[in-house]
Amino acid sequence: MGSGGTKPGRCWKIPKIGFLRTTGLCGALILLGVTAGIARDLSEAELRWIGSRIFANECGGRAEALVAWNRGEAFASLGIGHFIWYPQGQHGPYAESFVDLVSFLRRRKIPLPAMLGATGSPDCPWPNREAFEAAARSPEKAELRLFLQRTMDDQTRFMVRRLDAALPRMITAAPLNRRQHLRQQYERLARTPAGLYALVDYVNFKGEGVAPTERIAGQGWGLSQVLEEMDNLPSVVAPLAEFARAAETVLIRRAEADPRAMLRDRWLPGWLARVRGYADPSR
Repeated sequence: MGSGGTKPGRCWKIPKIGFLRTTGLCGALILLGVTAGIARDLSEAELRWIGSRIFANECGGRAEALVAWNRGEAFASLGIGHFIWYPQGQHGPYAESFVDLVSFLRRRKIPLPAMLGATGSPDCPWPNREAFEAAARSPEKAELRLFLQRTMDDQTRFMVRRLDAALPRMITAAPLNRRQHLRQQYERLARTPAGLYALVDYVNFKGEGVAPTERIAGQGWGLSQVLEEMDNLPSVVAPLAEFARAAETVLIRRAEADPRAMLRDRWLPGWLARVRGYADPSR
């Protein structure tokens, strides 16, 4: 999950994927009377398109950015989704998603680089950004980058799975009188590849919005807050346009509540450019 602005990347076009295959509700999980998520049998074209858009957003479409450490952060950012990886003993307000990705790839029997080990969930081997930069030409970093370049489709599968698992958590955290609204907005978007991309990208970008640590002035900025912000007008307002508008509102509110001027001046313009792109993902 990147914290900076959207980086310039390639212009990706939506592939011709034919009729959308909505395969129904995810499993039989029922939580407080609400279904758990939408499971879709993504085609290779759909999967690759979603992954390529996220790769452009987080890495600018550059392979060297698959292994990164942003200034001012206490963690490395890896893969097409810039999944967070903390060094030993380090913790923060954001979930450590890279460890979950490694576990996912291991379950899929994908051979891992030696530095990730055969079992367990290793810590980031670089204690800070300075050590990370000093190892710029190390064989371990080169092997890790190549591995992440080769597993882009699997990383996208991991993000789709994460989104599917996020819905019951968001439903549980929502007020009782808003749970149906949240589920309906999610389902409106998840019916199309472009809507699914917006959901996957945003939850990877800004989280689910249910963690108590991800709050400023009592307000969150995750996917849950964006879905909550959407107007319930499915027959009047196009879902992607409404989602983009809601995301923009939530992120502006988040930036204005933050005491750091750098966030508003440096990061917010990139955030807004990213979410405005949801309304017309063919650009």
